Amino acid sequence: MTLLLKAEGLRKGFTLHLQDGVSLPVLEGEALELQAGECVALSGPSGAGKSTLLRCLQGNYGVDAGHVLLRHRGAMVDFAAAEPRLVREIRAETLGYVSQFLRVIPRVPALDLVVEAGVEREAARALLRRLNLPDRLHGLPPATFSGGEQQRVNLARGFGPAYPILLLDEPTASLDAANREVVVGLILEAKARGAGIIGIFHDEEVRDRVADRLHRVLPIGPTPATEAA
Repeated sequence: MTLLLKAEGLRKGFTLHLQDGVSLPVLEGEALELQAGECVALSGPSGAGKSTLLRCLQGNYGVDAGHVLLRHRGAMVDFAAAEPRLVREIRAETLGYVSQFLRVIPRVPALDLVVEAGVEREAARALLRRLNLPDRLHGLPPATFSGGEQQRVNLARGFGPAYPILLLDEPTASLDAANREVVVGLILEAKARGAGIIGIFHDEEVRDRVADRLHRVLPIGPTPATEAA
């Protein structure tokens, strides 16, 4: 198997400036590996740091210590220490991210948002249709869409470019049963082409169908563990 991502020694905490500078440690020595063609589901109690870990891997949060090594253009690079130009390049070519919320420039039509993510127009249209977003909405900005409709645009932006590494933060949140099935299909297809996926899945049925193993994130104290899915 090909190693796509290796996080080692990750430490992350937050300083609460409105609470007299109280320090809140979240991750300490976190380690995780991702191979091509597998899906690793982050598990653990609420507040353990699953979302923080995912955002550290995506580069949205800077780490206090440690490394996030990922395979980009055939070589392993430390994403946590990358210069801004390289970060933009990696996010455009190698590392995709689907959050729980669609954050885009207002007034840009849904179809154009998917195209801007690096998807050919007809492929973008086909993917939105597969995600059951009606054609009449393709030319409208998603600001007026329901939460579930916005999430489907978000999913199209994440899965459309066929990233080698994909991070998913509750990808089936706000979706009905039919669209959850579509997402399961997209995840399985991504794995089949060799993509590596790390995700948070609060829908246990979806998690059990797509995850190859669980990576347990525990509150600081016990050592995180990996277990079979």
